[in-house]
Amino acid sequence: MTLSEHKEFPVDSSSLKEIRSFAREVLAKDPMFQNSMDDVVLALAEAAQNIVKHAYSGQPTGDKMMVKIKFENNQLTIELFDKGSPAIPQNIKPRKLDDIKAGGLGTFFIGQIMDEVIFKTSATDWVNHLVLKKNY
Repeated sequence: MTLSEHKEFPVDSSSLKEIRSFAREVLAKDPMFQNSMDDVVLALAEAAQNIVKHAYSGQPTGDKMMVKIKFENNQLTIELFDKGSPAIPQNIKPRKLDDIKAGGLGTFFIGQIMDEVIFKTSATDWVNHLVLKKNY
């Protein structure tokens, strides 16, 4: 099965529930994702939260982010696009697990759940383009 869907969401923490619902709706179209859906939705939600928190410093804007979900050739690809502050990939590192405090584990979870995490800078009309890939 091949699927490809995308949707834009306001850049705001209040959009995270809608982003999770969109992902569940798309992934529910193929029973292949049944066992990994919660993990994939978590990775997407963490990435979207990081856009709100870091690319926009948590400040409300009129901007939108776009989420694309595609599955073909046994690979799930989730792409996130935004127009916030440019990401500096070498500065994005998961915090150490023994550094016990609230928050800051999003990039760790994303890296554990997904097979590839790619920051692209070639997106026209967008500033940041994050690609999350998972092989099936």
